Amino acid sequence: MSSQPQSNSDLFAVADFCLIPMGTGHDPSVAEYIAECARILEKSGLKYQVRGYGTNLEGSWSAVSQAIHDCHAAVHAKGAPRIATDIRIGTRAEPRSDAVPDEGENEHKMRRVQDILGKDRVGSA
Repeated sequence: MSSQPQSNSDLFAVADFCLIPMGTGHDPSVAEYIAECARILEKSGLKYQVRGYGTNLEGSWSAVSQAIHDCHAAVHAKGAPRIATDIRIGTRAEPRSDAVPDEGENEHKMRRVQDILGKDRVGSA
């Protein structure tokens, strides 16, 4: 999970964010900027997954917020004059009772959906 300690008052957060560099020139690709953000997330020690149109990020509220801030700073340093970011954050007051070791919140959600779809396939065969 995170290399940063989670304080007792800090919430566990799952964020989905889409960082959009703006004013980067004539090339519509932002891959170099997103790769820079991924480098920042890797160094953060948080569980994350970069996808085609956004990134999932898990950890303490303060660590997740700091990581998104650090991505902004790194993308600006790479030359993006403006950045727009959409962020959706969910929190959990208590740990899941069915938690699997080393499985993140997003992985758990995806596994549950796959389990349900698997039952649908078995029932329709």
